[in-house]
Parts: sequence; C-alpha cells; structure tokens
Amino acid sequence: MQPYTLTLDKFIDHAAKWHGSTEVVTGGEGGGARIGYAALRERANRLSGAFAALGLTAGDNLATLAWNSQAHMECWYGAMGTGIVCHTLNPRLAPAHLAAMIDQAQNRVLAVSHGLAPLVEDLLARCPGIEHVVLFDEPGPASPAPKSDRARVWRLEDLLVEHGTPVAWGGFDENAPAGLCFTSGTTGMPKGVTYTHRSNYLHTTHLMAADVIGITARDTMLVGVPMFHANGWGFAFAGPAAGAKLVLPGRNQDGASLAKLINEEGVTVAAGVATVWLGLVDHLEQTGGTVPSLQRILLGGSSVPQALMDRFEARLGVTVQTSWGMTELSPVGTVTPANAPVRVSTKSGKPPLGVDLRLTDEAGVPLPDQRDGEGRLWVKAASAVERYFGQHETATDAEGWFDTGDLGRIDGDGTLSITGRAKDLIKSGGEWINPGEIEAIVGALPDVALVAVVGRAHPRWGERPVLIIEERQGAELSDETLLDALRGRIASWWLPDAIVRVPVMPLALTGKIDKMRLRAEHG
Repeated sequence: MQPYTLTLDKFIDHAAKWHGSTEVVTGGEGGGARIGYAALRERANRLSGAFAALGLTAGDNLATLAWNSQAHMECWYGAMGTGIVCHTLNPRLAPAHLAAMIDQAQNRVLAVSHGLAPLVEDLLARCPGIEHVVLFDEPGPASPAPKSDRARVWRLEDLLVEHGTPVAWGGFDENAPAGLCFTSGTTGMPKGVTYTHRSNYLHTTHLMAADVIGITARDTMLVGVPMFHANGWGFAFAGPAAGAKLVLPGRNQDGASLAKLINEEGVTVAAGVATVWLGLVDHLEQTGGTVPSLQRILLGGSSVPQALMDRFEARLGVTVQTSWGMTELSPVGTVTPANAPVRVSTKSGKPPLGVDLRLTDEAGVPLPDQRDGEGRLWVKAASAVERYFGQHETATDAEGWFDTGDLGRIDGDGTLSITGRAKDLIKSGGEWINPGEIEAIVGALPDVALVAVVGRAHPRWGERPVLIIEERQGAELSDETLLDALRGRIASWWLPDAIVRVPVMPLALTGKIDKMRLRAEHG
C-alpha cells in the first residue's frame, strides 16, 4: 500500500480541496469575520513562510496566547504544517505561571489575541527569550499593541505582507511533536503534554466516530471550549476533517453572545463545559429566546448535576452528551452516544476504538471483575501520554497503562461512570468517604445549581465531609431537605457535618469547580 503519513496538514488540505467554501466564522463585536477553508489554508500556508522568516524551524515551540478565532486556527496550521510545535497558553493564568511554561518550552515567538497587551508586556519582562510577538487582527474594537524595547512586535497582516510566502507542508515523521499543552494544575503543579501528529490524527478519528461526536459536513459546530484547553478538545482538527462549518466565539462567551451566534449561524452541535451552557440557558430564560437549530451539546470538564443536565435538555431542546477525558488523553476518553436510551449525568459513556480502560485497586492490581466494581481508573491509547514534557521517566506502568487519578465504575454494558478523584477521598476514622457519591445525589435536586463536597480537619476522626452548594436563583433549601436526600442512600457516618451555601461556586480556570479554593476556605 502507499505510504501516507498521519500529519495534521492533511486535514486542512482535505477541507480546502473538497469543502473550500465551507466557512470558519469568528464571533465578535461589529459582526465578526468569516473565511472559507480554501482561503484559510492559503493564509496558513503563507504564515508558515513567515514563521520561517522569524527563524522558526521544525521542532521549535511557537507559543500562542489567544482565544478561539480564525487567526488562532491559521496559526495552528501554519506552525504544524512545517513541523513547528504549537504551544497553547491560557490567557487567564497568572503571569508567573505563564512565564515558567514559556521558559521551559524555550519559546522565541509569541502569537497573541488583541486586548492582552498588559499581560504580554509583563511576560516580555519576565521572558528574555521571546524575540517576536505576533498580534492577531480579530473582530472587535481596536486595542493597543504591546510595547517592547527588545522584542519585535508584528501585526499578523503586516507579517504576511512582508514575509508570507507559500511553502511545502509535511515531509516529516508522523511521530514528530505537533502540540504542547500544560495541565490545568488543579491536581498539582502543571505538567506539559506533547501531542504528536499521529496521536492527534488518531484522536480526530475518535471524535468523528458515529457514537462519539459523529460530526459531518452537514453540521455547524460551535467550539465553546477554548483552543488552549487540550487543543480545544480537537475540534479545530475534526471540523475541517469532516468538512463541517466551524463557529469560533472569540473571547465573548456570555449567554447573549452565544445565543446570537447560534441563531445567526445555524449551529447544530456545540461543545464546552457546563458553565458555558448555564450562561446560555439563564439568558434564554430571562429573554424568552430560543435556539431552534441547536440539536446537541457535548459536556466535558467535570460531571454535572442531573437536574442541570435535565434543565439543559428541556430549555434548549437538545440532546446532551456527557464525556470524560483529560489533557493527558488529548483529551477524549469516553463519550455517551447521542442516541443513548437513558442519559444520566454521572455516566461518561464508552471509549472509542483505540482507547482502553482498566480498573485496579489502590495498589494498582487489576480488579478481578472489571464490571460493577469501583476502582482506580487507568487508560492506554495512542492518544494517551507516555511521559511528560521535559521528563525522561515514563508516566505509565510497565505494561503501558497511565494512572488517571480518577475513580470509576464500569457497568454491565461497558459504560464508564467517574465516581470521584482519588485525591478527593475523605478519610474519616480510618474509612474512606467518596465525595462524588454525595455530590451526585445532592446534585440531582432541582433547586441545586452546583455542589461540591470537601474534607474538613477533625480532632477525633481526622476528616469530616462539608457539603457546599450553590442554590438555583430564588430557591431556598433547608439543611434538613438536603440531609433527607442523603439518608438511606449513603452510610449514616458519611452524612456531612456542615452545610455551606455560597452565592457563586468558585470555578477554576478550566470551568471546573475549584476544590483547592473550597478546601482553603471551608476545609
């Protein structure tokens, strides 16, 4: 058979040739921007020449500090097409954390969205290795460019005019690095994960499977997950691979902006963390609006209360697909199919072909029965990490299994439920309490918006659980109502010692509930 290297330039080449007029739309004030795949491919290819003129070669790490936009997507393909590694940075992180990542990756070129000038100037002062800053031209009000006495600051269009020349893409090994993304740090210090062209190519085929996302050329997909979160869950690859229209919301992901984009562009499928869709639902309930084109939303990041998932489906008129994944898995591990007969928020679906799961005890010994027992979740896949960026030691066991740190249960038909994080377990009187089980029960109450359980130090028992809830607007739940929901469904000694109500649940930068902050404030 003919050799065919699995490199990511193939996706945009395919889209440009066979879906050339299908659009990539960027939302923003003033009407946004749109471009067809053929034109986007031409600009990305010339950007490859511009990056070469700035001194970048295959294997170098290009840093991006940007929102979801056409320019960011052009930057991805312009870098990856010639073997440059795209290192996505989260603009919401503290400058000190970003600077540490930039220094570790030895970034010399930083591509940024407009409106981030103060942050970029701070980073330039901390990172002497940055030689060039490329400022994206994106929809919205003009904003000042970052100032620097040392690094050269380019506007993207000026860079294309001066140095944008077509170059040949590909020609390197499919196992070459393509992307670099650091974990969120919610479970420890951030660690870098290097995705290869091959791993991302195979991960894209996972997304396109009918029982996973099953995106087609007839779909319009809104990518509500930031492109700096595990490569935007891979949708900037799956969109052109399928020939689907992509809608990139830019920086504004409030309910009003999302509703406008969905209705104007006829969005059929959308993906993002639950808090994104909660903002959309709140907006529609306040205004009486609808989103009739929207058929499905994919939830990720963390499990959601059943009542919230039911609310999404009822108010939006959509099918909700729950999922489980992590940065180390590119990130998709399991997804519930859209045609599942019963959708339960605690269930995370089945793995696609190419991803395997295993449950073990605390010592790493596989459970004798992999069905209907709770254990520590391990994963093996072509899209799973083998070792972290800059590390020589492996992150897997001798058989190639990666310990996710999650606790899970696989039911009789092979559906995974994440039951908690191993690090979140509460040890009380020498016995373990699983916060995930308590959260699932309380989260099913219709008047609970968000819920978390953390451990609080206790002089006799070591730790005791504290229940923290954010009530739905206008709701008032008594302590007795909350405890009654738990009695008879968990062991009596699992009942929380305290119940705390917060006006707004604190969220980490990934949109997940910030348990580190909750432990600091209430533990």
